Amino acid sequence: MSPAPDHHSAGAAGSARVDRRRLLTGSLAATAALALPAAGAAPAFARSGRPAARWGVQAGDVGADGGLVWVRSDRPARMVVETSATESFRHPRRFQGPLLGPGTDFTGTTRLRGLPSGQQIHYRVLLADPDDPRRGGEPVAGTFRTASPRRRDVRFTWSGDIAGQGWGINPERGGYRVFDEMAALDPDFFLCSGDTIYADNPIEPQVTLADGRIWRNITTEEKAKVAETLDEFRGNFRYNLLDAPLRRFNARVPWIVQWDDHEVHNNWYPGQLLDDDRYTEKRADVLAARALRAFGEYFPVSTLPARTADRAGRVYRVLRHGPLLDVFVLDMRSHRRPNSPGREADDAVGILGAEQLAWLKRELSRSRAVWKVIASDMPLGLVVLDADKHVEAVAQGDPGAPLGRELQIAELLRHIKDRRITGTLWLTADVHYTSAQHYRPERAAFGDFAPFWEFVTGPLAAGGFPAVGLDGTFGPEQVFVQAPDRANVSPAESPQYFGAVDIDAGSGELTVRLRAEGGRTLFRKTLQPGLVGQ
Repeated sequence: MSPAPDHHSAGAAGSARVDRRRLLTGSLAATAALALPAAGAAPAFARSGRPAARWGVQAGDVGADGGLVWVRSDRPARMVVETSATESFRHPRRFQGPLLGPGTDFTGTTRLRGLPSGQQIHYRVLLADPDDPRRGGEPVAGTFRTASPRRRDVRFTWSGDIAGQGWGINPERGGYRVFDEMAALDPDFFLCSGDTIYADNPIEPQVTLADGRIWRNITTEEKAKVAETLDEFRGNFRYNLLDAPLRRFNARVPWIVQWDDHEVHNNWYPGQLLDDDRYTEKRADVLAARALRAFGEYFPVSTLPARTADRAGRVYRVLRHGPLLDVFVLDMRSHRRPNSPGREADDAVGILGAEQLAWLKRELSRSRAVWKVIASDMPLGLVVLDADKHVEAVAQGDPGAPLGRELQIAELLRHIKDRRITGTLWLTADVHYTSAQHYRPERAAFGDFAPFWEFVTGPLAAGGFPAVGLDGTFGPEQVFVQAPDRANVSPAESPQYFGAVDIDAGSGELTVRLRAEGGRTLFRKTLQPGLVGQ
């Protein structure tokens, strides 16, 4: 395991879902059956043979008329995507994709547009020899549902934290089997709240548990050390795709993905020089640029390079899922000020940066969705500190008036109240346990906001950690928490966690369930649309 300290230690819808379950016995069986290359996963440039999509397929940022489809080839290839209303692909629509080569680590994303709204979409990715289009590989299939312009039941899951603290893919345990549990719920999409990889946590072949049992990991060359080069960051993303449950999930459920710190380095911030003997490259900004490039290569994200005119790209964005739901994806990592004790009386940069805060206020004001999920990669009222006891998230432990990064959150909460923006709730992960907090001005030192809920879950495949304290500035009451009583408890000893959200098309009610691996619902809360103070 990594010796570095981790901050965690301080109706129509029903028929569509049936249709997708049937798909498991059809074309997706071919996806699951594809053999992966050796664990190192480097493409073999044989002169014979055909291109193969051995890492599966994935869809992302799906909206009302399309989305993005991702693939990786094992050699140079031209990407083509075909879509159909049925698995038979009798009348497919074809989308020409990019040429996949070493410049993107043989990954590519194709944007699908003009698809029917509110429908189950079947797609397959074809990879062809760029010099001979007749030499194509075996198609790899997937599916997703487009958002409906009319009120329709919505279901999604969320969590984060994959392959952390040295707990990688354990074949004896069935790999990242929690992804099969989420897939069985047939969600419209999965919201990944960050720490999609642990670039700073090497994976050892085996780890001895506290009770003497042996945890055995699949390992790769890139996961044998911390990631510093672009290829090492790419190798971290490839590592997770060695997991069969994750590949099956990717072919069935589109992602909305954000990042946090472990895609780069534990608790990093812009301008930081690392104090970590494992690294020869100490500049966090250099590492972050390489990590973001690999992140954009391995996830279908609509606002990242090669998919936007903004060449720098950005992670924060809004995804609209019909009249019932907008998802506001935040980036609390790339635009923050340096970590500090958090006692500043004036802080215009905060944790979001001025530009992202202005964007969020503007987009929330424009939203007409019944529910507005703020996908936060870090919690608001939980006191998360770094190794120097500086503020890593928002709260600094002082229950008084807002200071430091709390100032920016106070400005946002005031804006939501003043503009009478209803239906906001915060979803996050990061702390490696699960909890629910209700924020109310009557309990708060800062009272100029409307009540709201924050729900925390995770990890999906990482160590569990004890609960941290609450900060009273925004008046949180923790109505539920489940966490281990010691640090870095393995997935074999403590359940992995995820959340599920259902929005009822008729009533508009939103129900959050905090779930534990194994099928248990730990906590449930139903919220009524348009109500304040619930």
